[in-house]
Amino acid sequence: MEITLRDVQAEDLDQFFAFQQDADAAHMAGFAPTNPKDRTIFDHHWAELLNDKNSLVRTIDVDGQAAGSIAVFRDGDIHEVMFWTDKQFWGNGVTTTAFDLFLDEFTKRPLRARVVTDNMGSLKILESRGFTEIGEEQVFSNARAQVVTEKLFELKD
Repeated sequence: MEITLRDVQAEDLDQFFAFQQDADAAHMAGFAPTNPKDRTIFDHHWAELLNDKNSLVRTIDVDGQAAGSIAVFRDGDIHEVMFWTDKQFWGNGVTTTAFDLFLDEFTKRPLRARVVTDNMGSLKILESRGFTEIGEEQVFSNARAQVVTEKLFELKD
């Protein structure tokens, strides 16, 4: 299995939108738009992300197939990383490998990440890559229709 990162292509967005429709994956991530079936909102969000000069956005590619996305965006003075891998690739090291490739490419620190407390896969990736917990927040999860606890992590120099 060859795992690489590449620039996002127009056809990747169709895959990303399809990934967003998976209720199990949205539940695991803990977040989703208010209406995940609204393509207009999805397209607006991705256009903003892709056109933001302070963001770095990559497609996770597995053997020529879009398997997910990984991106860093700026929230004030802080860079925050987010990632999403299609459920069919969970448990195969795809996200971990993609995350390592991304950290090699994006070297600015500090780098933050947020993860719902029961998303064990994402927690494991962050902790094994040197991210340390710096706090928790209670946030409303559209995907779960309830308030959830997110852990806030940071990777320093």
